[in-house]
Amino acid sequence: IADGQAGTRHVFVRDLLVSCRIGVHRHEKRIDQPVRINLDLAVSEGAAPARDRLSDVLDYEEIVDRVRRIAGRGHTNLLETLAERIAAACLEDGRVRTARVRVEKLDVFPDAASVGVEIERFNPR
Repeated sequence: IADGQAGTRHVFVRDLLVSCRIGVHRHEKRIDQPVRINLDLAVSEGAAPARDRLSDVLDYEEIVDRVRRIAGRGHTNLLETLAERIAAACLEDGRVRTARVRVEKLDVFPDAASVGVEIERFNPR
């Protein structure tokens, strides 16, 4: 995702754990479940050199806060829907060209570490 010729840097969040109500089954609608989220963002670097200021870069703390708010909004049936909402929130910042979002439900099957979905969305701007 980082590409010097395209002028992008790779901003990522690894293994963010959130609790949310997600799933189509009745028991999933009553309790929070652990969900692991990974983000890979291609971010425009801009023409000016970095001045060591937070305002010059994508603030990953802001991105993490957005993800937490989305996860905490209430029940969502599908991981795919949660992933789309997260990708859309990342792309709200015009500097984000590409958002790759992986969302995994943990503790679903005793013989699997996780189940999930990964999507990639592009900024139409």
